[in-house]
Amino acid sequence: MKAHARIKHPDDPSASLRRSRPAHPLLAPLSSLPGLGAASERRLARLLGREAPRVADLLFHLPRAAEEIIRPERLTPDLEGRLVWLEVRIREHRPGTAPRPHRILTESLGEPLELVFFHGQPSWLARRFPVGERRRIRGRLQRYRGMWQIAHPETARSGEPAERALVYPLSGELRQQPLRRLVAAAFARVGEVPEWHRPELLRRLGLPSFRNALMRLHQGLEPPDGEDGPGRLRLALDELFALQLALQLARKSRSDRPGRVLRGTGRLVRALLARLPFAPTAAQIHAFEEIRADLAAPRPMMRLLQGDVGSGKTLVALLAMLTAAEEGLQAALMAPTEVLARQHHRTLSRYLAPLGLEVGLLVGGETAGRRARLLAGLESGRLLLCVGTHALLQPEVRFADLALAVVDEQHRFGVAQRLGLVGKGEAVDVLLMTATPIPRSLLLCWYGDMACSRLLEKPPGRKPVDTRAVPIGRICEVIDAVGRALHSGAQGYWICPAVDAGEMGAAEARFSELRGRFGDRVGLLHGGMGKREKEATMAAFARGTLRLLVATTVVEVGVDVPAARFIVVEQAERFGLAQLHQLRGRVGRGAGDGSCLLLYKPPLSSAARARLALLRETDDGFRIAEEDLRLRGPGEVLGVRQSGVPEFRFARLPQHEPLLRVAADQARRLVERAEPPEGEERRALLLLLALFDHDAAGELLRAG
Repeated sequence: MKAHARIKHPDDPSASLRRSRPAHPLLAPLSSLPGLGAASERRLARLLGREAPRVADLLFHLPRAAEEIIRPERLTPDLEGRLVWLEVRIREHRPGTAPRPHRILTESLGEPLELVFFHGQPSWLARRFPVGERRRIRGRLQRYRGMWQIAHPETARSGEPAERALVYPLSGELRQQPLRRLVAAAFARVGEVPEWHRPELLRRLGLPSFRNALMRLHQGLEPPDGEDGPGRLRLALDELFALQLALQLARKSRSDRPGRVLRGTGRLVRALLARLPFAPTAAQIHAFEEIRADLAAPRPMMRLLQGDVGSGKTLVALLAMLTAAEEGLQAALMAPTEVLARQHHRTLSRYLAPLGLEVGLLVGGETAGRRARLLAGLESGRLLLCVGTHALLQPEVRFADLALAVVDEQHRFGVAQRLGLVGKGEAVDVLLMTATPIPRSLLLCWYGDMACSRLLEKPPGRKPVDTRAVPIGRICEVIDAVGRALHSGAQGYWICPAVDAGEMGAAEARFSELRGRFGDRVGLLHGGMGKREKEATMAAFARGTLRLLVATTVVEVGVDVPAARFIVVEQAERFGLAQLHQLRGRVGRGAGDGSCLLLYKPPLSSAARARLALLRETDDGFRIAEEDLRLRGPGEVLGVRQSGVPEFRFARLPQHEPLLRVAADQARRLVERAEPPEGEERRALLLLLALFDHDAAGELLRAG
């Protein structure tokens, strides 16, 4: 079950959240509905993915299909597995003792039929199905040991039988009929819902009210899942509007706080630029100027720096960090892995040592003495610049005056972790970085209209990587080509898919084969190895002791070995476009040309064929990301689902991008209004935010 997209705010005490949550039947606990026992409530909590489900969570659990119910004239083999209406005459009860079910022998359309009940109370079943009486039932017809049977049939109410039945996703011991009754009880309790959209907007878009939208979906009046009717579009707009409103409120709250003005003297920035062995691109200089303007503004900066593989984000971040250091203030760069943190530390130290600046490194596994010296340097203010992993978030890490927090590959951190680093100082400016180009619609979704700098240029001399797709049947030729490349002095990667731990063996088996062929020049790297073992392997590859690194996608982001000239990706059809682009970006970073071989297992699906063709056609990461979003959806664009990335119950991107833009515009107008919402309008907006779990934003709305 997907969780709601949710934005947290740093000021998020539970007491405030309780105050911000309005009273409404939709927000009442599920236990408030009649006929719901404790055991059923626990099962529903598991089904709905919520520890304490609300009435709204039940109504957000939509049917997956509306199935035709047949009223047969006789029982024929083609009816097996179908939903049917039948009139039965009760002949005999045969109670069972667990685990045997209670069976009721009946007759229908001239044939014997058993009604089967597991965990049924005999006395209740006897009253419901008296011997000799007739009953009209509905259920799925099955054959068992040559006998027709229906498990847990529903009894028909008075009136004409329905022609279709809604089928809900279920788990465990839950059954369709009790769930349908519970949904009906929920609608009876809810009543009308206050409107949070402008009436003219709903008229223009042709959308129903919130309650009617839910009713349409639960009555099977909408097209099948995957198609959009008015009800689903209305709920998608609500979900996107709640997210955009939460983002806008959080951003306004941050921008309304006093920040510090960081202009810098320019001394360190000029000194670094004068010593660089290359000229920064125009895009790098422009991005730094945008960041420097934000730093000099009297409000905390929140900016995203996007750059394709090899576009030079690290230099831009370093220039920003030097601006803080020029004022005697501290800056920290947090990376998601120790390999990437050490790489950043080496790069920054190489640039800054000639300027007399020390860069600290804080990762797990440091010696006690080195760690104590670093912590003392940060707390005293002697150490102005520091690079680290999640270790920077530990309580004992105290900064004298942290002014700038840079978060690299920020999507690999949860919201709380990003805010944890910001909380290490007062009015901290924040620069988020990502090497994974984010499609425009997802950028708006995750960040609202946050300031964004894009590095669209590659450094001078950086050539496109020669990319080819080769069927797996030619793997012997590929191994021979790898041998020739190694003999010429080149280094490279051989990537094996490992979607879960059970597939680590694929990389290990390929490693054994290639090591048998090329000797101890071949190394192995995957997520199942210990931290020290991984670090030693990467260090040996960076030194050139290892020439061929067999690995899983742990090398996808951040590994920078300029001497690496080639990469082979096995079973490339299993990877997404953006992930393949990131892997390809590991090679061709030095003086020599780079090559990428995509090994695939035929026959390819049309989508896989399109992915590989586009990768051969272009190295434009932003175009690749947009196409990956279209083909695979937002949850997979980054290769894996990340903790900081919202998922949606109703909205779908990129299909609903027009709704996203409507929601963003509506939220922006609302937050920028001279007069904040009051009365009924504010109560409606608070309900919207609570329904989609943006409680902290509700507290901000209450505060005006």
